[in-house]
Amino acid sequence: MAFFEKLRKGLSKTHQGFVEQMDRLFLGKKTIDEGLLDELEGLLFAADLGVKTSDQLLEGVRQGLKKGELKEPDKVKEFIKQEMLRILRSGEKPLFIDFSQTRPFVFMVVGVNGTGKTTTIAKIAHQYSSQGRKVLIGAADTFRAAAVEQLEVWANRVGADLIRQSRGSDPSAVAFDSIHAAKAREIDLVFIDTAGRLHTKVNLMEELKKVKRIIGRECPGAPHEILLVLDATTGQNAISQAKLFNEVIGVTGIALTKLDGTAKGGIIVGITEELKIPIRYIGVGEGIDDLKEFNANEFVQALF
Repeated sequence: MAFFEKLRKGLSKTHQGFVEQMDRLFLGKKTIDEGLLDELEGLLFAADLGVKTSDQLLEGVRQGLKKGELKEPDKVKEFIKQEMLRILRSGEKPLFIDFSQTRPFVFMVVGVNGTGKTTTIAKIAHQYSSQGRKVLIGAADTFRAAAVEQLEVWANRVGADLIRQSRGSDPSAVAFDSIHAAKAREIDLVFIDTAGRLHTKVNLMEELKKVKRIIGRECPGAPHEILLVLDATTGQNAISQAKLFNEVIGVTGIALTKLDGTAKGGIIVGITEELKIPIRYIGVGEGIDDLKEFNANEFVQALF
């Protein structure tokens, strides 16, 4: 199945919960009044676009009504579509790696447990190893035995080297070993997986800072990408997580997973508008090829 079809299918719950509801709201209406705007506001909130974004869109509709530009429902729908596209385009910044300048290129991958962090690492690693790049994965989530085992399975599957230590060992030591092994083996890309226990825990955040420090000390300029993996099904909670991780270690890119399992796909608009962090990847399924670089135009077309 072409990725666009997969994306369209994956966004079907969001389409039903947002676009179809908007169509129902406007059905048979010739003009837009205040009562209709209140209902539209409810729809925008339900789609998890976020408070700031919903308010912004409504204000735009009100201004358009005042100027007489958005009197018909079809024009309001088109306005919302174009505004969402404008916001998402600002977050569309695919990762460009110049291996002649940066080698190894180091990803530090963060996020709470259950977001799909491990499989996201595997999917990106697969993309690069398919291009003939040498990949190494550092299993620095040493607290969950399952996390290391899962990474080992994926590393074998995608043809990547794996650096691991015994359960409960210092995550920074894994990061240290990973960087040194990468240099010795002339590796192109390093992925450091990190622990994702509750993001509110102070000690976890201190641990992430330490891992980042060690990576930077052993490989100047690294980590080159701090990729935060977010689960789209958590809606507004994803924005809170992103704010927290960004404050602590400075997130440079986001991978938004599980878009195929949620009616809250609008959260991508809220994330882009509120956080101004590039959306690098979106995931619409479990398969190894179900993670792709984010394309704003493709996303909005699939949604509408």
